[in-house]
Amino acid sequence: MVKVGIVGGAGYTAGELIRLLVNHPAVEIVFVNSTSNAGNRVTDVHEGLYGECGLRFTDKLPLEEIDVLFFCTAHGDTRKFLESHEVPQDLRIVDLSMDYRLSAEGNDFVYGLPELNRAAIGNARHIANPGCFATCIQLALLPLAANGLLHEDIPVNAITGSTGAGVKPGTTTHFSWRNNNLSVYKVFEHQHVPEIKQSLRQLQPGFEAEIDFIPYRGDFPRGIFATTVVKTDVPQEEIQQLYADFYADAPFTHVVEKNIDLKQVVNTNKCLLHLERHGRKLLVVSCIDNLLKGASGQAVQNMNLMCGLEETAGLRLKPSAF
Repeated sequence: MVKVGIVGGAGYTAGELIRLLVNHPAVEIVFVNSTSNAGNRVTDVHEGLYGECGLRFTDKLPLEEIDVLFFCTAHGDTRKFLESHEVPQDLRIVDLSMDYRLSAEGNDFVYGLPELNRAAIGNARHIANPGCFATCIQLALLPLAANGLLHEDIPVNAITGSTGAGVKPGTTTHFSWRNNNLSVYKVFEHQHVPEIKQSLRQLQPGFEAEIDFIPYRGDFPRGIFATTVVKTDVPQEEIQQLYADFYADAPFTHVVEKNIDLKQVVNTNKCLLHLERHGRKLLVVSCIDNLLKGASGQAVQNMNLMCGLEETAGLRLKPSAF
């Protein structure tokens, strides 16, 4: 059994991670750390786990008892933790914050997008789990970058559910504001754009165009639905084949001939892609669950690869029929 610990156990991503891990056939959760909830039952916060999880939150950190440590912390807190704590040399880490996603001197974290870095993840000790928007948009573009087809600025529009804002209430997360409402934010300046560009350059080193990304707040709880437009003269049949070949070994990323919708991926670890040519414009539609493929599901997928488990273990989740 792989023994795991979780730091930052009270948020949405932690709740989803616990839900996945308590049902994982090869995992034992040793501790869920939350200073503010220490002593309380995990189900006092994550009520959907009644009957599945008898753990209590703890302020202890028995790092020597675990094989993998997950960070579900606020951005900046993982770095502070690792700088202030003595971590066992052989402890594997999966960080769901953005602290180590960008390459830098002294950063030994592997960027944890399996469709891009599967072999490196399997040999890694530290994983930087990708951002949710970044996952959805990268999966729409990676096959094109791998074939050197990205030359012009790329417009992207994507809408996310309210869970993307985290568990802490804010003016734009209250039901009365969010319901029946729509708004944009961080236009052209979203924090996930640099990691998208980094991955595209990994496959197409000469890529220097802009990702003109406009994010939207949606009036639904979970999921990301993105539309990306790329100009190309490559025929649709060839484009379809490029995507099919690139994702041939990806168990959760699927190219779909019919148009797709968000409900097909919510509560799953899937990414669905749909391609359409309109003259020189290639429309790529992509959608994921922001809490699963965009966060905790992908974190478990990375743990599986790191620990030599079946990549899909604990992640064969089914969407609702309605």
